[in-house]
Amino acid sequence: MSEEKKKNAFVRWTEKHAEIWKFIKFSIAGGGSSVVELVVHMVLLNTAFAALTGEAITNSALNMIGITSKGYLYTYLISTTVGYTIAFILNRKITFKADSNPALSMFLYFVMVVFTIFANGWIGSAMTTFATAHNLTGNFWDLVIKLIGMAVPTLWTYPCNRFIIHRKRKAPTENA
Repeated sequence: MSEEKKKNAFVRWTEKHAEIWKFIKFSIAGGGSSVVELVVHMVLLNTAFAALTGEAITNSALNMIGITSKGYLYTYLISTTVGYTIAFILNRKITFKADSNPALSMFLYFVMVVFTIFANGWIGSAMTTFATAHNLTGNFWDLVIKLIGMAVPTLWTYPCNRFIIHRKRKAPTENA
């Protein structure tokens, strides 16, 4: 029996559709890290930093991304750091199997994350303003806006992770 026939259908599919499989793994890593981030966020917001949620922050850049209190700021910093760290590790080790310089990858990832946070703040604010102006309010529209706001960054986060941040070194040629 040939080696190809010994492989099960799933393995054959993932080999034939390697880029689609990478995107699926990227989406699973992102979804899983988002769940952990949300749990950490809610636990911290309702326990460790609950008392600080009444202390207002008046900083336009922070307010734009929804940070209006010290409690929320600390919660946000910790939970997003946890979530993005998990996503970085999963994508580096499992999704893309990167072997490029880890320090450079971390720096590039940090730049992308900061951009993404502020872009999400701007996108969310713009979508909310549009929805309110067109009377698209209520739980359904809040969900639609949130889902769009979560999906839009994939337009740059997947290509950045795939082709810039989590690269593989080129295999050395045999003549070298």
